Order: sequence, then C-alpha cells, then structure tokens
Amino acid sequence: MSAAVLEPRTGRRAVYGSQTYITASLAKVNILAALLLHAQREGQSLVPWETSTAASMIQSSDNDSADVLWRRIGGGPGLDDANKTLGLASTQAGPGPHWGLTRTTAADQLTLLTAVFANHSPLSEASRHLIQTFMGRIDAGQDWGVSAEGSRWQLKNGWLQRSHSQRWAINSMGRLEAHGSTFYVVILSHGSPSMSDGIAAVERAARTAVHTLCGTPPPVPPIIR
Repeated sequence: MSAAVLEPRTGRRAVYGSQTYITASLAKVNILAALLLHAQREGQSLVPWETSTAASMIQSSDNDSADVLWRRIGGGPGLDDANKTLGLASTQAGPGPHWGLTRTTAADQLTLLTAVFANHSPLSEASRHLIQTFMGRIDAGQDWGVSAEGSRWQLKNGWLQRSHSQRWAINSMGRLEAHGSTFYVVILSHGSPSMSDGIAAVERAARTAVHTLCGTPPPVPPIIR
C-alpha cells in the first residue's frame, strides 16, 4: 500500500511508498482530464455526448464510457501526452485498450488531484469545475474509501480483481473536509484477498494519513467481544 496526503491551506504534505500500482478505475479521472485538456487546446468545450459519457464514467464508473473516451483521447499515447502537461512523471498509460492497467504512484495521483482542485492548474476553471462536480456525485455503493475520514468529499475509487492471483487492487483518491481543514488524499493498494478487505484497509489508511498530517492519533476501532 502507498499513501499521499496534502493539506493545501498550509502546504503540508506526506507521501508513503514510491512504487507503482495499477490504477483500475482511478484512471477515469485522468482520462477526463486528458479529454478536457485536448478541448482547451482546440479552444472548445466538450460536446453534449462527451459530457454525458464523462458523467457516466466518473459517477457510475461505467467501463463502456471509459472505453469510448479512451479512444477519444488517442488511447495510451494521448494519456501520456496529457500527463506531461499535468506533471505526472511516474504514470504510464495502460497498453492498447487496457486503460485500467495504467500504472501510477500515490505522489502522481496527488499531483493530479492538485490539478483538479487547485486554482493554479493546466486545467481551466470550467474544466476543474466539471471534474469536481462529477466526483461529488458518485453513485451510492461506490462512495467508500477516502470519504471514511471526511464530512464532505469528492472522490473516485478503483477496484480490480487480478486474473492471475485472484487478489484485489483497491484504490481511492479525493478531496475531503475533516478537522476544520481540507485535504487531498490518495491510497493505492494491491494484494487484498477480497474487495471488502481491501476497502477496509484503504479506509484505515485514509484515516491514518489525515491524522498523521494533523499530528493526532487515528481513532482506535472498538474491540468487539
């Protein structure tokens, strides 16, 4: 597991782990950012079908929508090109049609979150607002992860069971409000024996990351006898 957390108000930042992980559906935020950057370069806005497809891709984590927009940005080369602009130096696009096998680090995804939520960004205000809106409307049942520590949140999760090991990659990233401040949090993991185990581990890590930056101990779960 790797974790990264930033408190933008103070600039305090912490990163644990530098290894790469597969993104699974976390890549969908990156795909949308790439699509919006392309539109900005052309001096255009997304057309209605692109906007509705992007909404489905982020809010419902619809894979067919991701397939469409992956092709729209030019696949892996298009994502890699956008990431040069976004400053994601350790992210490598998945091969061929496999956007979910994009590999990244927690630090890179923290950079992506900063591009999505901070004012100084390659993404325009309108582009940032669109991504933020979709990340704040995640379907019920998909709103786990970094939200465990926050009262208000905007997030995207990723989950994938690997065919060769039957183990799960479970990821979560987003912006949340907690302890009177705002935090950007990224948790990447692999090797969980089940999806539920992975979600529980990611949520514990999110709580720990925020409390570590705040300098307070994370809550101790009750002992059930």
